[in-house]
This record gives sequence, structure tokens and C-alpha cells, in this order.
Amino acid sequence: MTTSTSAPVRIALYGHVSATPAALAKALADRGIDVAAAADEPAQIDCAIFAINPSAGIDPETIALWESFNDYLTPRIMVALALPGADLDFDDAVLLANRVFDQMVTPYLVLHGDDGTPAALISLDDLSVRNYIQGIAVISESDPEHRELVADFQSEYHEIVEASGEDAFAAGLLFPAIPVNIDNGIGLDVLKDYLDQLK
Repeated sequence: MTTSTSAPVRIALYGHVSATPAALAKALADRGIDVAAAADEPAQIDCAIFAINPSAGIDPETIALWESFNDYLTPRIMVALALPGADLDFDDAVLLANRVFDQMVTPYLVLHGDDGTPAALISLDDLSVRNYIQGIAVISESDPEHRELVADFQSEYHEIVEASGEDAFAAGLLFPAIPVNIDNGIGLDVLKDYLDQLK
């Protein structure tokens, strides 16, 4: 009797050097996810991750790469990296990607610490909060003030997800934007969860 094993998911990672794609690839490899830094033909890729540094913009070559996956309905994820000294943040990256890629969906928003640095994520699905301690997400309930702040964003998120359908990401029809801070692990678990949907 033979047992069938599914082929590994082929993941490509794209991004201008200013978005530190090599550091993101290493952080993912540390979590058991191998990505190809060099592009194969779009037809041979199961998921494409686009690392964005909003302070540097998105160059025409990266936009053309994004569009090259349209014919194949390839799942794509935009990762907005929190980078030292960057003037722009996750919201800026999403606005930029909406303009030059496709309409993004934001399953999580960033909560900042007292010093202004990214400290946690709040889920727009269930309003839980992910605090990161030594790279591990500790999930807790959100405060009433947080729930009030993100109420409109949550309604918009649910509308987009319901209109798109349950498997829209895997079908290449829904494009999540994920905030990631490699230094403290913010968002890497969320990114892995999306990639695991493709197995």
C-alpha cells in the first residue's frame, strides 16, 4: 500500500532590499517555512509574499511582479515591516498597496506601546489581542477602549471577508496585509497561519 504525501507549498518572497526580505526569509525559516528569494515562473508558485517598506515606496518592477500572478489567481500576502528609523507605518503601507497592488484586507491592526513602537496586534475577527513575549504570542481579551477604537475597522473587515467567501485567500481572491516586526516576532505567527491554510 502506498501513502500519498502532498507536495510542499512553493512560496516566493519578493521585496526591495530596503524591506529586508532576506531577514524576513530567515525569520520564516526559523519557524519551519522555506521561501524562495528568487522568482520562478508565476505558474510554479503557490503563494507570493511581498515585503514592503512604506518609506521606500513600491517600485514598478514589484508592481509588475504582483500583477504577473493575476492570471493564475495565486494567493498573495503583503507584509509591512516595522523598520528602525522608518517614518511611515502599517497604515501607510496598506494605503500604498491598495493603490498599486489590489484592495488589501487587514485581519489585524497594530497596537503601539507608550514609546510609540509596535507592541501587540488586535484581531478584527474576534477582537482578541496578541502580546508578544520573546517572540511568542500571548492571546488575551481586548480592553473596551480598544474595541471602541477598532469597531468601524472590524465592520469593514467582516463585510469584505463575507463578500469574498470563506476560502477567498487560498483562491487568490483576498489579499491579507500583515504587520511584521522581526525583532520582537510581531505578526510572524499570523503570517504562518495564512501559509498553513495552503497545505
